[in-house]
Amino acid sequence: MKIAMLCFPTPGGSGVVAVELAREMAGFGHEIHLISYAIPFRLEEKAGVFYHEVPLRDFPLFPYPLFTMEVAAKLVAVIEECAPQLIHVHYALPYSIAALLALDISGQKQIKLVTTIHGTDISTWGRDKAMHPLIRHGLGKSDAVTAVSYSLRSEAANLLNVSEEHISVIYNFIDTKRYRHQPEKSLRIKMAPRGEKIILHISNFRPVKRVPDLVRAFNLLVKENREVVLVLVGDGMEKLMARKMAHEMGISSKIRFLETWADPIPLFSIADLVVLPSEKESFGLVALEAMACSLPVVATHTGGLPEVVRDGETGLLVPVNDWIALAAAMRRLLDDHEMHRRFSMAARRRAEQFDTSIVIPRYEALYQKLLNS
Repeated sequence: MKIAMLCFPTPGGSGVVAVELAREMAGFGHEIHLISYAIPFRLEEKAGVFYHEVPLRDFPLFPYPLFTMEVAAKLVAVIEECAPQLIHVHYALPYSIAALLALDISGQKQIKLVTTIHGTDISTWGRDKAMHPLIRHGLGKSDAVTAVSYSLRSEAANLLNVSEEHISVIYNFIDTKRYRHQPEKSLRIKMAPRGEKIILHISNFRPVKRVPDLVRAFNLLVKENREVVLVLVGDGMEKLMARKMAHEMGISSKIRFLETWADPIPLFSIADLVVLPSEKESFGLVALEAMACSLPVVATHTGGLPEVVRDGETGLLVPVNDWIALAAAMRRLLDDHEMHRRFSMAARRRAEQFDTSIVIPRYEALYQKLLNS
């Protein structure tokens, strides 16, 4: 198969999933053309995967770049040059609309369109009624629509008044052969030189990730004279706020601020806990990556997280916006060594249920079904 994929290049679940899906499909012998406005996060050289950059031009008559038009124009060029049989877009807006425009321009009606909704395209744009006609059009005209969790599918159906039957659920996935506990003694010593327990958070630091809640919860643990450090990885608008809070609380020396890491496995391997205090998560790919590395998860009971993290088995789930409960959950897992050991083993077993060998064939079967129809 020849497949064109559209995705965002920035760190985040949708881009990572698109890149990993491209890599796995190429490993099965398919030809994948990744289209984005910059080299996607975690994209490495791989036989069968080709990158096409969308140019972002300045138009003097318009205050903003015509992004959807630029994507459509690049996709038309890829259709003409590479002759894909199928287009898979990651995010309903703007990519499904851009793909439909490109298909209309190219006149290639035999090319199939798959749209995967990942979260923000529904939880944010889906709450803006002005955008509903566009999203419904993109989903309705797609030959297949997938969602990364049942929670996201239900949210899309409720917000947009579309049938759940039109949306298939295909979970995010992970290569558990690659993602596994790999001790990094020197890195652990660097992060926790006095043998402190390490609490880890990785995100894009958007407000929805509620990083301030984690800083407040961590401060409670520090006030109890616990030997703990907090490692915050990533970049975004809430990072400055987290730094400011740490300074005001007098705990800056206990927090390590790191930039985005392309390979998070060493970080997962040295941590004792990973924490996701999000207001909303359509799936929670960081939780799955952590679990594959035998790392228990403390997270909020929201969105698709309960479909990934089994409360009381692979981690602990707490209410959103309850940093006292968040601190209590972290305290339980840090103090109860037997619970931590049990959760670590269960986390790895749970992650194996999302292995690429199980999930990728579902995408391949979907593609083949569309091409045979």
